[in-house]
Amino acid sequence: MLDLEQLGARIQAARTERGLTLSELAEYSSVSVSMLSSVERGGKAPTVVVLARIAEGLQVRLTSLLADPDNERVIVRRAAEQDTMHEPDGWTRTVLSPVVPGVNFEWVRTTLPPGCDAGTFPAYAAGSHEYVVVHSGSLRLTVDDRTFELTAGDSVYFAADVPHGYANHGRRPCTYYIAALIMRPRRPGVTHNPYQRLS
Repeated sequence: MLDLEQLGARIQAARTERGLTLSELAEYSSVSVSMLSSVERGGKAPTVVVLARIAEGLQVRLTSLLADPDNERVIVRRAAEQDTMHEPDGWTRTVLSPVVPGVNFEWVRTTLPPGCDAGTFPAYAAGSHEYVVVHSGSLRLTVDDRTFELTAGDSVYFAADVPHGYANHGRRPCTYYIAALIMRPRRPGVTHNPYQRLS
């Protein structure tokens, strides 16, 4: 049986975590402020349609609002479950981190072949951060109008609210890891793909 108080607490926590007011969530989800308030207090059971709208407004999966949060305190992602994307330019990207509702952290391993330029990525929302460590080879990192030459063992942090790019101008493949905290736009109907390149 659905515990309405627990459901309301999860919705309120997700809203607060995103810095949203009830009015903002009402706008993003097309659910009235009075309904949202009642649901958060555990005083009203939302229909599936209403709950789906709330999840969409919060940009989380519907199941994350219904699931027991203790089940998501530890998530094991086996190697076979990790998503590896093969880009047309010959480089690969593997998302190592699982999707955790309400957590904007991403951990990615990328390998660029010799002479490969992965392109320039757009500025993320304010408050976004990236940490990069080079595992092997050499990496040219461009952050806005600054360029950094990194080799195996080097690491760097940068505020990711500016365009940034990665390239391997060396003779060996370059493998590097990115730990990113990417904030999402707080506008209705906006979807953010952190891997959409500008060039």
